[in-house]
Amino acid sequence: METISWPDFEKVEMRVGTILEANDFPKARNPSYQLVIDFGPEIGIRKSSAQITHLYQKEDLIGKQVIAVVNFPPKQIANFMSECLVLGAVGDKKEITLIHPDMKVSNGQRIA
Repeated sequence: METISWPDFEKVEMRVGTILEANDFPKARNPSYQLVIDFGPEIGIRKSSAQITHLYQKEDLIGKQVIAVVNFPPKQIANFMSECLVLGAVGDKKEITLIHPDMKVSNGQRIA
């Protein structure tokens, strides 16, 4: 594991957002959803591609709060532009368990 400095860590903008939409993403190489996430007035609405289809149904994701890195540059995934990276724990079978606050908080709150 590579060690990073505290200033490196401070550059990573992890924020809380609420999923507004979850749609199928048939053009993705691996089974994924296209998510639309509200990060509050400072960050706004961002889109993300997330490989979370093994553990989550689209309809169960609406209204769920998640943690995402919001200061990566946009990344083209098939025909979709992903604007943030939703964080999750990767299991043995590569299934992703979303990381989320255990209490509802305001969208846009920074993770420290």
